[in-house]
Amino acid sequence: MADEQMAVTRGGAPDESAGDGTAEELSAPSDTPAHAAPARPLDAIDRDILRLLQTDGRASVRSVAERVHVSRANAYARINRLIDDGVIRGFSARVNHERAGHGASAYITLKIVQNSWRTVREQLKALPGAAHIALVSGDFDVLLLVHTPDNRTLRELVLTRLQAIPEVLSTRTLLVFDEMDLNADPRP
Repeated sequence: MADEQMAVTRGGAPDESAGDGTAEELSAPSDTPAHAAPARPLDAIDRDILRLLQTDGRASVRSVAERVHVSRANAYARINRLIDDGVIRGFSARVNHERAGHGASAYITLKIVQNSWRTVREQLKALPGAAHIALVSGDFDVLLLVHTPDNRTLRELVLTRLQAIPEVLSTRTLLVFDEMDLNADPRP
């Protein structure tokens, strides 16, 4: 799933400025409870760090520090605070789904039985190719993003798996023809 949390060795290689040649490790919490204390206010440097890590989650702490003009220790402390506060939920790879063998993507809207969100969410999480699930307002209740190998698999997912969930009243499938990741690395 997109929200999987994992420990990340920053930069993927030892940080030469660390002195002992070991890589610095920053790990996101495995689960941030919904009732957690609110995060501390973010300043301009925190926002710059977030922007940099959204663009390149593998950037070393040293690189981040240089680019936001703070010491390496300050950058490290700020990143850890952002992780501890639940602002940074984890680090992940952006996948080209087509090249990874999932050439069919779709947003699927669902109308569900009132008060069945938690039950439906657990069933949707188990679907192969489910990438994003959101409870929304408007003409439908749930927005689901899926990636499947082809249209045949997508059709089976909708007609066999989704419509078999008792709490799902109706679905509408919107095929994705093209997409753009707005947080993509600007490098070619």
